[in-house]
Amino acid sequence: MSSRRRVMASLVATIAAGIWAIAAPGQAQLPRPPLVLEPVGVRGEAIFPAFEGWGPDKTGENLLLLLGYYNRNKSQELVIPIGPDNRIEPDGPDYGQPTYFYTGRQHGVFAIKVPKDFGNKRLTWTLTANGQTSTVSFWLNPPYWINYFYHPANGNEPPLVRFARNGPTMSGPPVGIAQTLSGTVGQPVPLSLWASDPPTLKEGAEAELRARTAPTKPNPASVAIVGDQVIGGGATGTGASTAGSSPSPDVTVNWRKHRGPGEVTFAQAQILLVTKGDQKVILEASTTATFSAPGEYVLRAQVNDTSGDGGGGEQCCWTTAHVRVNVK
Repeated sequence: MSSRRRVMASLVATIAAGIWAIAAPGQAQLPRPPLVLEPVGVRGEAIFPAFEGWGPDKTGENLLLLLGYYNRNKSQELVIPIGPDNRIEPDGPDYGQPTYFYTGRQHGVFAIKVPKDFGNKRLTWTLTANGQTSTVSFWLNPPYWINYFYHPANGNEPPLVRFARNGPTMSGPPVGIAQTLSGTVGQPVPLSLWASDPPTLKEGAEAELRARTAPTKPNPASVAIVGDQVIGGGATGTGASTAGSSPSPDVTVNWRKHRGPGEVTFAQAQILLVTKGDQKVILEASTTATFSAPGEYVLRAQVNDTSGDGGGGEQCCWTTAHVRVNVK
């Protein structure tokens, strides 16, 4: 064997030995900063906190910093308690962030209310998942300014949501707790909200947005109300979207677990509603949640219009609310 071949063989053997040392059974993967552009993995990947943007609340008296996350695991949902591995600083670690992390990109999961004179202060959200730590620092960065309640390019506004048929309406990012309920382990807890969608899209924009949404499975839990008159009801309410029917749903309600000590099972996690562009039509979306352990839970109701998840990348227009459930 020539000297060059001996050198190459030695080098290959050294590299192979190094790879074996890293990948040997029972050896933990060395932690390292996650790379955003790496292929998404099935398990063992990082979770990236995400700063969506900031803007005034409806009163104009405060500012809202909106955050979400990106779980790079295809099949691994993670629980990360508030503490060293899930903290926002300074003055944290608890700013209302989630402790349960679904897979994929989750938009506008929670908001932090700050005064208008927040100035150039910065907050940092740190998440450690599967031994990999990622952070995001956020502040009143001018390019990240958002109008949560009106999209000037197409005139769109977020859906209006209420938690009682004749209760006050809310829209936009989640601020505080919208409703508090009580329940018992193993017993379904009813969840109901009423939604309407302001028909303010400019001509042509609504058709373009509707084209992205195909009709899907039936919704057995919606009731159409115009004023005080109930138009539909029962198992197949007038506002329901049925498979293969037209028009397609213009409001989608998604229920998610935000925090809590046990598992949450939703009878119907996604509810599809059809308002047909009529702002006077208010639809009731009902489901139940069943809890596996006692304690305090926070559920997230995300209500999207035809602009879709994350507003089609525009961060407007959808409404998110947090519901607390005390389970015994």
